Amino acid sequence: MDNHTYNVENLNLWYGNNQALYEIKMDIPENEVTAIIGPSGCGKSTFLKTLNRMVEMVPGVKLSGDINYYGNNIFRSGYHPEELRTKVGMVFQHPNPFPKSIYENVAFGAKIQGIRKKSVLDEMVEKSLKQAAIWDEVKDRLNSNAMGLSGGQQQRVCIARAIATQPDVILMDEPTSALDPISTLRVEELIQELKEHYTIIIVTHNMQQASRVSDRTAFFLNGELVEYDNTDRIFSNPQDRRTEDYISGKFG
Repeated sequence: MDNHTYNVENLNLWYGNNQALYEIKMDIPENEVTAIIGPSGCGKSTFLKTLNRMVEMVPGVKLSGDINYYGNNIFRSGYHPEELRTKVGMVFQHPNPFPKSIYENVAFGAKIQGIRKKSVLDEMVEKSLKQAAIWDEVKDRLNSNAMGLSGGQQQRVCIARAIATQPDVILMDEPTSALDPISTLRVEELIQELKEHYTIIIVTHNMQQASRVSDRTAFFLNGELVEYDNTDRIFSNPQDRRTEDYISGKFG
């Protein structure tokens, strides 16, 4: 039996009167990369943001259904979003380091959790930057402003920041769409390494990227989950005509 990080049951979501997600049901296995593909406006990012309850920051959002995270329903009263977000890191489409030093960016979450001891912070910063495959590039300039790095480096610092608090899950919302091809490749290689330690869920508009990095792929269309299967099957032998049409480029 696969261990699942998330079990999503009959999830519906509305922005005001507009329904954005319809009856989403999916189990997301741990220590795998799950890619979410589909055309713009199909609900991919909305779904991703339900997994750490960030979507609730949007005024007028209504939800029904359940999302169980390791067996706990994240929507039940008394379940604190802050608790969830320490376990579920997030990396955004555009690198968004804080205008602070590289060191302070990575140590940020630990400091919020009350860790103050310099030796502990030093070790955590180094370990996270190593895991994010950027330590060698920045180890001599940890006190420099992270905004001075290239876009690809900034994104890897943001990944280091996301993993520094030792989450179980990393959500990635089109993490390479603002990056050049070489930086994109580095982040994709990094995703492969990170899945040994984390469950990764990546929204991407790049189907080649989904086929390269993910174990499973979910195809969303107009707020519905059309098909969800092993990635090689989705790309070589999709069961739904709409998936086939999308993958073969008939619409997008």
